[in-house]
Amino acid sequence: MAEILLVEDKDSLRQMLRLTLQNAGHSVDEARDGAEARRKLSENRYNLVLTDLKMPRADGLEVLRAAKSADGDLAVIMLTAYGTIDEAVQAMKEGAYEFLQKPVDSRHLLLLVQRVLEEARLRAENILLKDEYSRRYGFPRIIGESTAMQKVGREIQQVAATPTTVLLLGESGTGKELFALAVHHLSQRRNAPFIAINCAAIPDTLIENELFGHEKGAYTGADQRRAGKFELAARGTIFLDEISEVAPAVQSKLLRVIEERKINRLGGSVDTEVDVRIIAATNRDLKAAVAAKQFREDLYFRLAVFPVHIPALRERRSDIRQLAEAFAAKYGREMRRSPLKLTEEAVRALEEYDWPGNVRELENCIERACILARGTEITPFDLNISPPSDYTLREQTALLDGFDLRGSLAEVSGRAQRLVERRKIDATLRECDFNKSRAAQRLGVSYKTLLTRVKELALE
Repeated sequence: MAEILLVEDKDSLRQMLRLTLQNAGHSVDEARDGAEARRKLSENRYNLVLTDLKMPRADGLEVLRAAKSADGDLAVIMLTAYGTIDEAVQAMKEGAYEFLQKPVDSRHLLLLVQRVLEEARLRAENILLKDEYSRRYGFPRIIGESTAMQKVGREIQQVAATPTTVLLLGESGTGKELFALAVHHLSQRRNAPFIAINCAAIPDTLIENELFGHEKGAYTGADQRRAGKFELAARGTIFLDEISEVAPAVQSKLLRVIEERKINRLGGSVDTEVDVRIIAATNRDLKAAVAAKQFREDLYFRLAVFPVHIPALRERRSDIRQLAEAFAAKYGREMRRSPLKLTEEAVRALEEYDWPGNVRELENCIERACILARGTEITPFDLNISPPSDYTLREQTALLDGFDLRGSLAEVSGRAQRLVERRKIDATLRECDFNKSRAAQRLGVSYKTLLTRVKELALE
């Protein structure tokens, strides 16, 4: 059921629309003109606004602006009579979701309302991180419930519906290709090809031919015309992984493709138009590469219209358990073993490790552990991971930086205990996305004790 604001100055039409919406299970609040609608928008929250365009005191455009001012995501459907189509188009430019021409078809209206609410539900639920999404499109689920992953999920969903070029930034092993696939499958191009190119794996002498293709006779051995990846991805998406490794000569041609949507095959003299969405990715700092004259600045700005940072695994430690359990289930099934469960000690070891290879390293670790595990449990001995050799020394040195050693041994020990406790609690809270129940469990204290220490240590 949705909360709908219905704005219409004609009583008979307003009553008919109200009954139609109420019979479909929606709650309807009525306004007889634009001024009353603006007042109600300032006082209440709605899921949808259905408003006439031509009204006394304040018209539908003013209602639209008030709705968008109250909530930028609030959908507004405009009702228009014959002769006001131009104004309806103007309303669409200002953010209206759709317009319906009078007389209103009840079935069309209800279908449109259903579509609005479904899109709002998907935005609210962050479907990218749901099992439903992976089942629908048939590729591995993106796993994560941390704040960092929720943010990425929202960004991916928002940009997917647009034709905008996307730049995925993140360390090696964070799963950038999986996020590129998500953008593709959430877009209108989902039924067209998705073609991935690892730019770092193709020699400079071959990358241009791979991307743009060649004409017959372009070079020795080119006995027929060959389409490049841009043509093969027609009306779909091309994913350029490790874009920072592309040679300068090819960078200039990529810039032209983005700006003009045209390519020229090797040995060709005629431009070929291409309709392709570009998603690029890199594990390097492209701004630094631009400053070092290793990457074209104009290409960088064309690629970085919508940059998305994929967090490293150590930046979302609260997702490690869920990821590890998913990998254990996957490889347990593949190896036709009974279900494998990670012991709490194993989970703790995984969460304390820094994972320089990110999710890819974690997956490899769990696959190996599934082979080594005896019985139905994965223990720390099966994981074969350990902190870096200089971990203890590095942490101890950082801990003592600026530490006050004045006073008696008891005074210094008290300060040291408070410092260590404060840092440990703070780090654990961050790893658990400030979920105090989970943090208390990990710290081995009661929830009440944690709340007391948080207050005493001024961590709130």
